Amino acid sequence: MVVPYKEEKSGKKEQVAKMFDNISHRYDFLNHFLSLGIDKGWRKKAIQYLKPFQPKQLLDVATGTGDFAIQALALNPEKIIGIDISAGMLEVGKRKIVDRHVSDRIELMLGDSENLPFEDGRFDAVTVAFGVRNFENLERGLREINRVLKPNGQLVVLEFSKPQKFPFRQVYNFYFKFVLPKIGRAISSDKAAYTYLPESVEAFPDGEKFLHILNIVGFKHAKCRTLTFGISSIYTGTK
Repeated sequence: MVVPYKEEKSGKKEQVAKMFDNISHRYDFLNHFLSLGIDKGWRKKAIQYLKPFQPKQLLDVATGTGDFAIQALALNPEKIIGIDISAGMLEVGKRKIVDRHVSDRIELMLGDSENLPFEDGRFDAVTVAFGVRNFENLERGLREINRVLKPNGQLVVLEFSKPQKFPFRQVYNFYFKFVLPKIGRAISSDKAAYTYLPESVEAFPDGEKFLHILNIVGFKHAKCRTLTFGISSIYTGTK
């Protein structure tokens, strides 16, 4: 299991929460800077998938600072709930929501993706942006998401993946493994966070492997769409 702080004995869940608490004050800047702003377009494309379904009740798992939840307002839902295990990230997100005057439509709360505090069949759609690879138990987290979805509810997962084509794969690997960690450490002051990022992406079962897991936990019509030469992927499924 890939964890941020290899010298510590705590579990992945606790370490991931600590890591995001440590970098929460610089997370948004680093996210956009290190991806050259491309991540904003990825989120828009992921949200566009849900437009035909017009979800009224939406859950954003691993919401972080709330970027995906805020972007999901374009779907005109009645309510968006964002849940995350990092209190530091949520604090940043709550300030953004207040500044945008959307507190009546978005609620952020502390919680565990593997033990969601909601009744069965609560949501029309669930989104996860760059969060599933941080689950301590991937299948358990996905089963929880399936549980809280309504019948025929929609899942959209946006996650990093591993490019396969030459020479982009080689350039990407060099940037991700050598350049990105140095910049991340310098700006965030957390030595582990941006070493964990490429390690967690490398360990994540992307592409067909992830589609297979979605099928195992009960999702139908699971599909994958790669973005920007395979740097990230949008996964979709129906309960």
